[in-house]
Amino acid sequence: MQELPFWKAKSLEALSLEEWESLCDGCGKCCLFRIQDDDSGELYTTNVICKLFDEGTCRCSNYESRSELVPTCLVLDAKLIHELNWMPVTCAYRLLAEGKDLPWWHHLVSGDANTVHQVGVSVRGKIEFEQDIDMDDLEDHVVDYFEQRWMVD
Repeated sequence: MQELPFWKAKSLEALSLEEWESLCDGCGKCCLFRIQDDDSGELYTTNVICKLFDEGTCRCSNYESRSELVPTCLVLDAKLIHELNWMPVTCAYRLLAEGKDLPWWHHLVSGDANTVHQVGVSVRGKIEFEQDIDMDDLEDHVVDYFEQRWMVD
């Protein structure tokens, strides 16, 4: 009998730190800036990304110190993931918190960390850095192409 992979066998709360960290698919979508409509409360995703983001690796360039360097950066955990309705629909943490499985392109399923980029799920080649734009014009950078539901359905 084949053993279930850890993400199917354990709850998010029961994962080791190593297992938790390995769930990140490296898409970079959680590092994008979002703006909220003051009247409706609706959130909009922009193509503007955090100054610490490394587009080559699609990871934080200073992961260990990110919350000190960027005070608005959230340190995601099993409790917090249930509260963040703005997390990308393709996010492994969100999918598992919603009782869904990892998509076929996730590196833990495909066996290749580049699959997320090859199929276009990541932000690679689709972003602007916060230091390169006028942040007063952030609303001019709202996009809808990062929430591709077909990638997880």
